Amino acid sequence: MKSWHTRAFFATLLAAALAPLGASAATSTIAATAVAPTAPTTFQLKQLTPEAALLAAQAALAACRKAGYQVAVAVVDRAGVTQVLLRDRLAGPHTVEVAPRKAWTAASLKIPTTAFANETQAGKPLSGLRALPQFMAVGGGLPIEGGGNLFGGIGVSGAPGGDADEACAAAGVRAISDELEF
Repeated sequence: MKSWHTRAFFATLLAAALAPLGASAATSTIAATAVAPTAPTTFQLKQLTPEAALLAAQAALAACRKAGYQVAVAVVDRAGVTQVLLRDRLAGPHTVEVAPRKAWTAASLKIPTTAFANETQAGKPLSGLRALPQFMAVGGGLPIEGGGNLFGGIGVSGAPGGDADEACAAAGVRAISDELEF
């Protein structure tokens, strides 16, 4: 049955069901159903290409190497799915888990993980979010945004402190930012 046939059929059934309430209730309900605008059934998203994600990760890794840090870098898409994960030779084994979680947190909340860490400290209204398994409340994760779109997040783990991790992540975002601004 075509959708307009289905709507007409259900409108008739609805009118019959509302008839005991009076003609005006049935008529206004049917009229509202008939003229209600329909929302689009699809939408478009802009995604990072694997090449752009790799370029961002490589730039972050290079920035950390230049500063003398051995790190892991992860880039996730807007849904938090890992696109790239690079681990330098001497980066700690924990960095492979932490970097994607930082990237996921930044993409999920659309804020740097440093801001998340500050806003979720004990006693603050959002402190309960820290208990959720995927969130990482430590610096080193940044959202990847451009041209009014969220593309994903980048996370760095292994430098001495969240600020150093975040500086490397920022280098990764800068490496692709011109391409994202359109």
